[in-house]
Amino acid sequence: MSIQDKIINHFSDSIQTQQDAMASLCELIEYASQCLVTALLNDKKIFTCGNGRSATTAQALSSAMINQFERDRPSFPVIALTADSAIITAIANDFQFEDIFSKQLRALGQSGDILVAYTDGTNSANIAKAIAVAHEKDISIIALTGNNGGIIAPSLRETDIEIRVPSESSARILETHILITHCLCDLIDYQLFG
Repeated sequence: MSIQDKIINHFSDSIQTQQDAMASLCELIEYASQCLVTALLNDKKIFTCGNGRSATTAQALSSAMINQFERDRPSFPVIALTADSAIITAIANDFQFEDIFSKQLRALGQSGDILVAYTDGTNSANIAKAIAVAHEKDISIIALTGNNGGIIAPSLRETDIEIRVPSESSARILETHILITHCLCDLIDYQLFG
């Protein structure tokens, strides 16, 4: 296989995963956007979290919501629990790494807020712990997952939203998560500002 064939395979696999996601996830993405809009209209906050490359997608959501996605508009209260290295390292050092999101959410979250959690389907104990705290505090959950949902899927309740990308490839899942995040940003702007 040539290098160009490998490039073509990456593009083809990504396109196929995104088409599969489009076919199966449109209603869930629409519903998730409506939940986010409702929270924002009720002066609630959105929290985001993820590990590694998923952390960058979590921060992309908060960046687009606080600053702008594709249009100038008022800022929204979205907090990336992945962003403060002093808090994360203090919690990981003094407690456990699996507490880095849950401890922040326990301190900052309130009933009616929303947690948007990103994972490629691996067993992210820190995300699972954040979900448990969200349930305790009556914080809604939108989980963007992939693969088989890992330990996250069974920890979700019927009232939570799981947007599971139909792929076992971390790269394809992460690519599709960023596309779904862009959809959510656009749908929030559209529903609030036309």
